[in-house]
Amino acid sequence: MTAPASASHLIFLGTYTKNGSRGIYTVHLDAATGALSTPALVAESPDPGWLTLSPDKKFLYAIHPSAALATGYAVDASGPTATLTPLAAPASAAIPAQPPSHLAVDATGRVLLAANYREGYVAAIPLHTDGTLGTPAKIQHAGRGPDPKRQDGPHAHSVTVSPDNRHVIVCDLGLDKIFSYALDPASPEPAEWAAGTLAPAAAPFVSTAPGSGPRHFKFSVDARFAYAITEMGGTIEAFTYTAATGALTPLQIISSLPADFTGLKWGAEVRVHPGGRFLYASNRTHDSLAVFAIAADTGRLTLVEIVPSGGKNPRNFALSPDGHWLVCAHQDSFNLTVFRVDQASGRLAPTPHTASVPMCVCVLFYG
Repeated sequence: MTAPASASHLIFLGTYTKNGSRGIYTVHLDAATGALSTPALVAESPDPGWLTLSPDKKFLYAIHPSAALATGYAVDASGPTATLTPLAAPASAAIPAQPPSHLAVDATGRVLLAANYREGYVAAIPLHTDGTLGTPAKIQHAGRGPDPKRQDGPHAHSVTVSPDNRHVIVCDLGLDKIFSYALDPASPEPAEWAAGTLAPAAAPFVSTAPGSGPRHFKFSVDARFAYAITEMGGTIEAFTYTAATGALTPLQIISSLPADFTGLKWGAEVRVHPGGRFLYASNRTHDSLAVFAIAADTGRLTLVEIVPSGGKNPRNFALSPDGHWLVCAHQDSFNLTVFRVDQASGRLAPTPHTASVPMCVCVLFYG
């Protein structure tokens, strides 16, 4: 296998700040061997459990337990050690509130999207040219699902911007629905467009299997298809995607767990390989990673393998931009594991490389 061209990949790590964790960490992955450097704390922040970057990678945003919903940092990755410099925070950052669970920045870098699991809404937050945050505008979901404990109300879990920047896809675990919102960040001033940035798309939602609890969502590389991992169903639900309307049409449901598994189903993350041929998913209580092949013509999935993740509770993982490595974070065993990705088959080969980060729940490659 030809070694990747870059010497190393910088990774930002989001955590829950308990059991020894203090905020956002970085680690470097050797692009030739998969070895990890010693993690370094780069920003102290309360429970930065999800991180996202602006399109130009000048700014990083983390979820925050306040009415601001997020906190921002200027990124300097020019030296051997990356640094994060806090941006000026809005006054609402001092007002305690339930934090969102997921963030994404649109392709123009003018709006930050947030999904709030506990309160069941999606928000659009204007971003100024200096990266600072404006006032969130919220769309509240309503209803409930069939599970009285987990689906007693709406639980918006993730926000995903379509590749053409026309729609925002919101997985709502509590409602067994995946919503499509039309995205319009075109007005000249953020203060003018924030409240009207999101509106229900022409095809406003698709329902998933009852009691499945859709969690995270990814588009195929060519944007013809899309995939949601269900937290409670332990499945991947595949869809065809119509860019003109935001419509998601059900295509396939396939388990991410072995056929003989009888324990609690607890799906977490789903990722598409940069080459577009493979899809990966993590199963928490089973402590495993599932690998699927994506049919280029139909978008349908075929299971390739399910392998141990190398730790306890693999809540999040990510693939390197070159597609050669997968780094998996384990919330409960405090370790990162590294897998080499076979470029022909998509299969994962465990490596001996590891690093320790308490309560790590987000893996974000910078480059």
